[in-house]
Amino acid sequence: MRQPLVAGNWKMNGSKASIATLLDGIKAGLASVEKAALVVCPPFVYLEQVAEALRGTRIALGAQNVSHEPSGAFTGEVSAAMLKDMGCAYVIVGHSERRSYYGDTDLLVAKKFAAVRAAGMKPILCVGETLEEREKNVTEAVVARQLAAVIELEGAAALQDGVIAYEPVWAIGTGRTATPQQAQDVHAFIRGRIAAIDEAVAEKVQILYGGSVKGANAEELFGQQDIDGGLIGGASLNADEFLAIGRAGR
Repeated sequence: MRQPLVAGNWKMNGSKASIATLLDGIKAGLASVEKAALVVCPPFVYLEQVAEALRGTRIALGAQNVSHEPSGAFTGEVSAAMLKDMGCAYVIVGHSERRSYYGDTDLLVAKKFAAVRAAGMKPILCVGETLEEREKNVTEAVVARQLAAVIELEGAAALQDGVIAYEPVWAIGTGRTATPQQAQDVHAFIRGRIAAIDEAVAEKVQILYGGSVKGANAEELFGQQDIDGGLIGGASLNADEFLAIGRAGR
């Protein structure tokens, strides 16, 4: 049985004061989340503050991005070892915003996945299609290509050391959400692609849904057979919403 996982991606939001209030609210209601594991991914500059606030709780710390390089003259970059040193357990790689705004290629994402894994943390590998790609009926081809880059570099067995997040780009921050069946279809496709190589890994790997998940729709989404939780954007900035989503983890 795969444990449900709910990860909050705060993106470029927050201040020292607002983060303190948000974490106080999440911690106050944490007992109501019985089954799901929770992760919060703040901007780099707030990692130390969040790590300290989470100390002694069961909420894990994650980061939103990482360099594939181990160290060196890479101004503005942050290595996997640095994130590990700050207490991170998870790192998001390949988010659609990184792919589309900053040019992260499939190969670069795979290298980041490898760097996170080598540092002893869990990469959250994001895959997903744009609205144009969905309308062209190439969703499966796009997702398969993004997944294949990691498998070719690291091997299918490496996926059991991470998490996969399916995020239809057209449903991120738009208020539009894939129907539970649409989401399940892609999750089942992902698990099937992995199962064709290694059934044991496919059964074990957590596959999250990311695309305008809210407390109101989380239970129906998470009730699908192959959806193991969510990668949450805007709703993770509200303690009550984030906790409600966490409670939906079956």
